[in-house]
Amino acid sequence: MALVNPPFLSLTPSSYAFPSKHKSPLVLLSTLSSQPLSFSCRRNQHHRCGALKAAPLLDYKDGEDHKVLVGTSIEDEQKDEKVVADYDWTQEWYPLYLTQDVPDDAPLGLRVFDKQLVLFRDGNGEFRCYEDRCPHRLAKLSEGQLIDGRLECLYHGWQFEGEGKCVKIPQLPTDAKIPRSACVKTYEVRDSQGVVWVWMSPKTTPNVNKLPWFENFARPGFQDVSTIHELPYDHSILLENLMDPAHLPISHDRTDWSARREDAQPLCFEVTERTDRGFAGLWGREKDDSMPNFLRFEAPCVLQNNREIIDNNGEKNHFSGLFLCRPTGQGKSMLIVRFGGTKSYPLAKLFPEWYLHQNASKVFEQDMGFLASQNETLMKEKVPTKELYLNLRSSDTWVAEYRKWMDKVGHGMPYHFGHSTISLPKEPAVVEHAPAGLIAGISAASPAKGGIGAMHAPNLANRYFRHVVHCKGCRTAVKGFQVWKNALSAVAVAMAALAILASGRHWKALLLVSASLCSVGVYACSMAIAMNTSNFIRTHRRL
Repeated sequence: MALVNPPFLSLTPSSYAFPSKHKSPLVLLSTLSSQPLSFSCRRNQHHRCGALKAAPLLDYKDGEDHKVLVGTSIEDEQKDEKVVADYDWTQEWYPLYLTQDVPDDAPLGLRVFDKQLVLFRDGNGEFRCYEDRCPHRLAKLSEGQLIDGRLECLYHGWQFEGEGKCVKIPQLPTDAKIPRSACVKTYEVRDSQGVVWVWMSPKTTPNVNKLPWFENFARPGFQDVSTIHELPYDHSILLENLMDPAHLPISHDRTDWSARREDAQPLCFEVTERTDRGFAGLWGREKDDSMPNFLRFEAPCVLQNNREIIDNNGEKNHFSGLFLCRPTGQGKSMLIVRFGGTKSYPLAKLFPEWYLHQNASKVFEQDMGFLASQNETLMKEKVPTKELYLNLRSSDTWVAEYRKWMDKVGHGMPYHFGHSTISLPKEPAVVEHAPAGLIAGISAASPAKGGIGAMHAPNLANRYFRHVVHCKGCRTAVKGFQVWKNALSAVAVAMAALAILASGRHWKALLLVSASLCSVGVYACSMAIAMNTSNFIRTHRRL
């Protein structure tokens, strides 16, 4: 994934990678979006590559099979020893949704690994999270509706409120009591810094110390652009991609003003911290002889890249790119992306939010094909990544660190692919909401383009269902453009008809010009709708 334009203008990570005081404000902003983030910026000072110890990176034995990686880190003297850390994936906070995008009038069905959840606002506006299963006949509560702040199952009308208590069963006799067992399992949620988080263990008290807090996002004057995307590959593949700055110039060539394939080059890294909960370090371009970017990965699925830039007036400005990745099942994930900084740029305000969001969607679509195929290969080969990857010392440090972290904690996850260990899913992947009918079939026949009826057939290869259905702003924009398109079409037809009936040349000309202008408006609205709902297609692909 990469960023295009400023953090406020787009969501591509490429430009944020290497901002310089000589670049324009827009390029500086865009740089933020492409990099992974950290919880604090304490190590964001510029470091010279040559002044640092050799980074604990990967290398190969000369003359040997390059699928065997050795010397993976300075501390890896005992590479035959298996280091295992205490870890339980349920004892963690997971990012559910952007607070601003949670509907006020409907429940929201979500997943964390194989656990199905339903999130909604009750009558007091408080967030509630239940297991997405009615105790009556297992119907999904997320398919239901909200009645006076209570969640109603649409199968038989059972209603639930508060801590999952059933308060209404229409089929019970008047004098009968609601059974105690007619309740739903609940999960603790917290709204923090614009994101709703869920604690996945219903049996233990939430550990508030584990709830992520992002220092830069709490700074005075910090502004950000946030988007949410559903993606058709595993969260570990997604995190790998997000912490991989080496792919930006190639995969996102010309997506913004700074990603250019001719700029692909060696990178330098320094791992400054390793714990049972993740790792952190510095990185930069080798030719710049410095490492100004600070990256941090924190369990279970938080990735940051922070940068400090001092302007010509000596003022220190903080920039961040934040990626919150939620596993949503085998081969699926959901990502919250947040790019921002403490310095504002007037030019950024000229770009509407929906334009920035569609640009971010384009970035993910540029990576989608090969990331999905990578996911498929891992599931098919069923071996650790060290037997498949050819990691390079000058590009893949963070990927190696991440897969090694998986080795330590993967035993506490539903499944994992580590550097030298794996645990395969115990349950087969479930395909939900399988589309049916002619429109669904036509849409599925051309998934990269969305197909005919793309806005009606659920399909994670389709931008509309990956982003627009989750984003209030983009849904509103699409509906608004559709209204304007219909209205301008009607006016254009009416003007053309009047031009035919008009007797004077002056009136004919005026009406025809008006009809033409309305037609231009119709075309502009159609283009805006397409930008929000149609996938990016590389021109060299033969589809």
